[in-house]
Formats: sequence, C-alpha cells, structure tokens
Amino acid sequence: MRRAWLSSGGVFDWDKALARLEEIATLSSASTFWDDAPAAQALMQERTQLDQGVQRIRSLAGELEDAVTLIQMGLEMEDEATQEEGGELLRNLNTRMERIRLEAYLSGEADSNNCFLEVNAGAGGTEAQDWAEMLMRMYMRWSESKGYKVNWIEENKGEEAGIKSATIRVTGPFAYGWLKSESGVHRLVRISPYDSNARRHTSFASVWVYPEIDESIHVDIQEKDLRIDTFRASGAGGQHVNKTESAIRITHLPTNIVVQCQNDRSQHRNKAQAYDMLRARLYEFELRKREEAAAAANATKTEIGWGHQIRSYVLQPYQMVKDARTGAEKGNAQGVLDGDIDIFLEAALAAKAESSQD
Repeated sequence: MRRAWLSSGGVFDWDKALARLEEIATLSSASTFWDDAPAAQALMQERTQLDQGVQRIRSLAGELEDAVTLIQMGLEMEDEATQEEGGELLRNLNTRMERIRLEAYLSGEADSNNCFLEVNAGAGGTEAQDWAEMLMRMYMRWSESKGYKVNWIEENKGEEAGIKSATIRVTGPFAYGWLKSESGVHRLVRISPYDSNARRHTSFASVWVYPEIDESIHVDIQEKDLRIDTFRASGAGGQHVNKTESAIRITHLPTNIVVQCQNDRSQHRNKAQAYDMLRARLYEFELRKREEAAAAANATKTEIGWGHQIRSYVLQPYQMVKDARTGAEKGNAQGVLDGDIDIFLEAALAAKAESSQD
C-alpha cells in the first residue's frame, strides 16, 4: 500500500507530507493513542520517516540557495574560483537529488524496514567459502558507509578459510528496500589464491535478503510445522558467535525454510531471535509471491551455480563487475568489493521505477 504522502508515481508529495504530519500530531495527542500500541508505533515510525524527508528537502533547498548565491557572487566579481565552487555544489546536489528521487520509489510494503541478509557458499569448497566471506564483507562495508548498524546473527566458518554461511541484521532506514535486489546468486572469476598452479577459478555464493517485521504483522506459524534443533557452533565457531551448546536451528517443514541463530550464550534468546527470523522469512516469502517478479526472483535461489547468477565479479583477466538484470557495470572491482555497490542498487531501483510507470 502506498503511503498517502507519495503520489501514484512514487514521488514525495510536499503538501500531502506536511498535511499528514499535522494529522499524525493530532492523532498522537489523543489520550487513547497508545491503547493500540502496535498501531501507535507504526504511526510514529511513519512520522519519523516523513519528518526526515521534510528536513532533508529543506536542507537541500538551503544548499541550493547557497550554491546559486556563490555563482551570482562569482559572476559579479568575475571570480572564476567562486563560480566553480558554486558549480561544484550544484553538481553534488544533483547527485544527491537523483538518489532522493530514487528513494521515493522505496514505497513497498516492507521497504522501510530493517533486514536480515544471509550469504551461503556454493559448491567448490574453500574457494567458494572464501568468496562468500568476501561478499559478506562487501555488504558490511556498504552498510557501515550508510551509517547502518550491523549485528551478526550466525556464522558457520569454513574448514580452511571463509564461511559456509552467515547471517547479519542490518538496522537503518529503508535497509530492506535498498538491499532486497541483492537476493540471488553472485559469481566470482579470479586467479585462485588456493591454487598452487595459479589457475583461474569461477566461484558462486548466494545472497538472500528479507525484512525484519514487528508484532503488528501477524504470521501464522503452527508448532507442528516446525523442527527445532539445538547445536554447538560448527567449525571454528567464528569470532562473532558464542561457542556454547545454545545455537538454535528452526526448519519450517512446509516451505523447507531454515533459520538459525547462535550469537547469544542464552539458548532462550537465540530461539526467540530465530523465531523472529522465521516469521520474517515467511512474511518475505508471501510478499514475493504477490509481486510480479516473484517467479524470477525465487528462481535465483534454486541453484547456486551456472546460469543463475544475477551479477558477475571478474578479477581476472580484466576487472569488471556487471549486473545481469540491469546491465549496470563498474570497472573498479576492488572498490565494489570494498562496499561501493550504489550503482547496482540504484540501477535496480530505477528499473523498478521505470516498470511501474509502464
């Protein structure tokens, strides 16, 4: 459902946003406002998002005025340096405005939520496990660069290097909306550091992103449909997880969805976290079934291998990262692996915006 302060094209409507802020202020002043806590929390979250949008636009308007003033001063004084300074401010503003324009399309049902991000190594042993760890590092770097908070949920280390699987929780505005397009198989081509003959190897790892949900969203889970296992963190355990016999794995038998948590020494807290993750996975599962692209999106998870990748990262014999869905590409592969993935996230969002207008 689109929020009232977004137009049908997904554009932030200034007048509607201000009117909605006033409406929420009136509603929240009622003595019975917190009688329905989940509804009240959802409304306060909407107010926070609205207020952030309004303040950001006001800030940009002020910066635009400053840039125009600098250019006018430069023209009057015939000072090219001042003109160039104003021009640089305008160019930076244009880049930021384009990102804000794209963010207006983050109006999906759960786009504003925090999210869980899973990475699983494909077949190929140490090489694939190393690639999975590189991918997780990429997402952590990107999240930190955006000011998002990252918490480790589980980590299954490889025998020699890398990870077999890992899950993190990314907390921040529109974390799910930005990262959900990363779900799928990612392919790496490089000279393997684990091959004594220095041969080129192709490795695969899968990424799955699903939104964190609160208690206001009901997900029906029957206890008879669950298999709950307790285990000790496998392998080396990882630096981010505990080493006690308190890790929890929950399998939802009807869908074969599996979640696990091992970041706490308390089995009770790990079970609660795993249960929340399962609710989120099932909710995301239903969301995707309702989306037009559900079939294509879910097909990327059928096999971690050839023909299913959404993006290729080539380090040898040349450097290039290219997205198979949008055609977006970047020559600085190392920069991408260091977290510079905005070009791919923005291209996915732009493609979504374009398709919504067709």
